[in-house]
Amino acid sequence: MFRSFFFNKAWARWSVLGTMLILAVTWYKVQLDVQINEWFGTFYNTIQEALGNPGQVKFEDFFAQCLTFAEIAGLYVVIAVILEFFIRHYVFRWRTAMNDYYMDHWDELRSIEGSAQRVQEDTMRFARIVESLGVAFLRSLMTLAAFLPILWALSDQVKELPWIGPVDQALVFLAILSSVFGTILLAIVGIKLPGLEFNNQKVEAAYRKELVLGEDEAERAQPTTVAELYANVRLNYFVLFKHYLYFDIAKWSYLQFSVIIPYIALGPTIVSGAITLGALQQILRAFGKVEDSFQFLVNSWSTIVELMSIYKRLNAFERQIQDNRGDVAA
Repeated sequence: MFRSFFFNKAWARWSVLGTMLILAVTWYKVQLDVQINEWFGTFYNTIQEALGNPGQVKFEDFFAQCLTFAEIAGLYVVIAVILEFFIRHYVFRWRTAMNDYYMDHWDELRSIEGSAQRVQEDTMRFARIVESLGVAFLRSLMTLAAFLPILWALSDQVKELPWIGPVDQALVFLAILSSVFGTILLAIVGIKLPGLEFNNQKVEAAYRKELVLGEDEAERAQPTTVAELYANVRLNYFVLFKHYLYFDIAKWSYLQFSVIIPYIALGPTIVSGAITLGALQQILRAFGKVEDSFQFLVNSWSTIVELMSIYKRLNAFERQIQDNRGDVAA
């Protein structure tokens, strides 16, 4: 899964240089996020000044700030579009490397159930998910590195928390605690999902294989056999739906109610009038960025579950190849 792409000289330009390019551009996008966060502070302070003192802010000055945002956002859009285009090619090259490797060992792998699907579909899904999760994870680290110092500095304006009192850099610790709580919660609630997803792929593969064989062999894909295989698919899906139900309840409840946490924490500071609207917006955005970074596992758990099931399927290929090499050596 990794060796065929990252440790293959034939794919070095894509695997090494391509990865470095993706990371560099991702870091630049984070820096644009920082610029936008700074812009929010100035922009909302201007709005506060304009609303509190009519006539003090000229429309030209207000419009100039809107143009500043347009410049940053426009650059962000151009870079994001180009990066996504490059990533699609990157993922396809990774899939091609895996496909070529497995095809070189096809005689050893063809006997594994669902082998055709694993080569045709799972390689593509694996490369796409690992790339997206990898970039998301590194982006979370980069965002954390960029916004944590900002939130740390802005927390100096928050003198106390409700019901607790004064706490130095309270918002930083609050973002960490909130994210850790959500991560542990969903890890516990979703502990059965990887196994169920793996079983789902197995029953789907068995059903698909019987239908494919039935296209060429009249004795295959008989109604009784198909009904039994589809019943297995149905049963596994219904069990999966049940477990995703309580997982989604926990996930969306946490994500929705966590939105209000920074506002509650800032409550005493807001009602005392000790903060400007611009500073408030900067704090809220910085808090959101830091919290989102720590919430990587929370936001990606469903994707990680899917990846784990694909990994198990492709890992069977790897074991088969290694076992055959061991038999030959013996």
